[in-house]
Amino acid sequence: MDYKTYIWNKVHSLYYQYDMNCARTTLTCLSELYSFPVSPDVFDAALGMHGAGGYGAQCGLIEGALMFIGLYFSASNMSEKQVASVCYQFAREFEKRFGSLRCRELRPGGFSKNDPPHLCETITCQAIEFAYLFIQDAEP
Repeated sequence: MDYKTYIWNKVHSLYYQYDMNCARTTLTCLSELYSFPVSPDVFDAALGMHGAGGYGAQCGLIEGALMFIGLYFSASNMSEKQVASVCYQFAREFEKRFGSLRCRELRPGGFSKNDPPHLCETITCQAIEFAYLFIQDAEP
């Protein structure tokens, strides 16, 4: 299965079968795509990282990817300064591609009490594809 098909199927499953948030979904997908296990503690830490628990602040798509980048590249013996630089570059490129790092600006139509579940499924898939390819290009 190609990475795009994997991402779209996995995101749909994690959203609708497990009601997982976008940060944890991003971590799960990147962990599996790179065969790089992520500790359950990290997944616990990402519980509220979907726009700060739904507040609409920094998007969980960027947060989950940044957490994975930090874990993945630190494990490859990249220096802290180098990892921070990769994170900076990722955030800059993500903002350039998607227009913002803020959940309330990325979420289609913002937030409303009448929103259907998992309104961000499409952008989640696009963001994970973007992160996957970015990490491939950033590997030492």
